[in-house]
Amino acid sequence: MTLGKFIKKRRHLIWYTKNYEGLSAESIVEATLKYGDWDYVQSLIKILGKRKTAEIFKRKSRQKRSNYDPRTRHYFELYFKTHA
Repeated sequence: MTLGKFIKKRRHLIWYTKNYEGLSAESIVEATLKYGDWDYVQSLIKILGKRKTAEIFKRKSRQKRSNYDPRTRHYFELYFKTHA
């Protein structure tokens, strides 16, 4: 499964566009980690791999302006630190 197909099946995570194939991996990871459930996160990791997902998360969450809320950021920092 591609990222485009993954997010197209989960349109409610990214409601602000209809161009699902044109979304960046960063946008899809962010939306899934912020709004998705655990099964969505695991499906995303199967597609991208833990290292790639962790890289994207770390890069985007450390930016000065980040869309991750503090609880989500803290949880996934601990998760990827342990598992990736």
